[in-house]
Amino acid sequence: MAKAKVAVIKVKPETILRDTEKLCDLAGMARCMAHDSTTILKDNISWHYPFPGANTTPWQLEGTILALQKSGFADISCVQNKTVVTNAFKGEDLNHYLPLFKKYEIPVLYNFKPEDMTWVNYRPKARMHVLHDIFPEGIQVPEYFFGKNIVHLPTVKCHIYTTTTGAMKNAFGGLLNTKRHYTHSWIHRTLVDLLAIQKEIHSGIFAIMDGTTAGNGPGPRTMFPVIKDYMLASDDQVAIDAVAAKMMGFDPMSLEYINVAHEDGLGVGDTRDIEIVGDDISSESWGFSVGDNAASKVGDIMWFGPMKRFQKLFFHTPLVNIFVAGSEAYHDYYRWPRKDKQVFEKWCAETHWGQLFEAYARGQSQDIIQSNPAPVPGQ
Repeated sequence: MAKAKVAVIKVKPETILRDTEKLCDLAGMARCMAHDSTTILKDNISWHYPFPGANTTPWQLEGTILALQKSGFADISCVQNKTVVTNAFKGEDLNHYLPLFKKYEIPVLYNFKPEDMTWVNYRPKARMHVLHDIFPEGIQVPEYFFGKNIVHLPTVKCHIYTTTTGAMKNAFGGLLNTKRHYTHSWIHRTLVDLLAIQKEIHSGIFAIMDGTTAGNGPGPRTMFPVIKDYMLASDDQVAIDAVAAKMMGFDPMSLEYINVAHEDGLGVGDTRDIEIVGDDISSESWGFSVGDNAASKVGDIMWFGPMKRFQKLFFHTPLVNIFVAGSEAYHDYYRWPRKDKQVFEKWCAETHWGQLFEAYARGQSQDIIQSNPAPVPGQ
C-alpha cells in the first residue's frame, strides 16, 4: 500500500485563516479534487448547542472556504443533515455558520428537504460488509453527491460507539437518510462501507479536522473540552482518523473501522506508513478515554447488549419516538442547562479559542484574526 500523507500543524487564533491555508497546501488539497466540479462542504454538527469540541468551528469553516477559493475551487456548496438529537437550522445558527455562508455566498442545501435533494438507490461496485443486509430494499444516497468533490469538516474527539470519530464518521449523516440509526450495532463496518461508496461517487475527497479544542470523554456531545491548538488535513480519510486517534492516545489499528478500512485498501490506518508533514507530533499522546454517560449506557444495552435482538421492534417502528424524546430530554433539557452550558461559558471566558468564538458571535472575528489576503466575493 502506498504511503499516505497527513498534514498536522499547531495553530493560533491570530493566524488561523492563514494557518488553514498552509495546512491545505501541505496536504495537497489542490491536487486531489476536480476543479471543474462542485465542492460540497460537509460540516459536522454533533449537537446544535455550541459545545466546545463537538462541532465544526467557524474558523475551520471560514479557513476552508478561503483555502478552496485560493486553490481555484469556485463552485462551493454546503450540505446539512439532521439527526434524532440535532437540529441543523439551530446548529448552523448557534455555531455561527450563517454569516459565513452569506459573506462568501455559499448556498446551503438540506438532505432531508425533498426540494433540495432526491434520494436514489445505489448499487455499490465494492463489496459491502453490512449495508446490503441492513437495507435489503436498497441502499439510498443523495443524487446531488454524484460527481462532486466533498470536504469533510470533523473535529478531534471521542465517540461512545466508535471510540474516536472524525473524517470517516462525518459521512454518516450526509450519505445515509433518517433511517441511519438502523446501522448502530454495525457502526464500524457501516463507516467502511460508506467510505467505499464515497470513493465511487465523488470526484475528490478531502478532510480538514479541527483539534483546536479536542473532545475527551463520552462524545460526540457531552465531553471534556481540552485545548490542543492543532489542525489536521488529508485526502486519505483513514489516515487522518488514524493520526488523530494516535494523538488522542489510542492505537488506531485496534479500532475496527480503521483496521477494516485499512485491510480493504480504502486508506492507510497503520501510522508507520503515514507521512506526517508540518509539525512534529511524535510526542503527542493525550491519554483520552471514552467513559460513559446516560445515553451511552442505554445505547450499549440497546445496540450492543442483551436487547439487540429486539431492535426491529424498538427502532423500526413508531416506538423509536420514545427513544428520540428521551435523548432530546437528556441532552437539551438536562445536560445543556444544568451542566454543559456552564462548560461552554467557562471555555468562552477563559480560553483563546472561546474568545475567538465569541468574536464570531459578535461579527468581530477580524479584530482577533490578522488579515488574510484571500479574496472575498463582492469586495
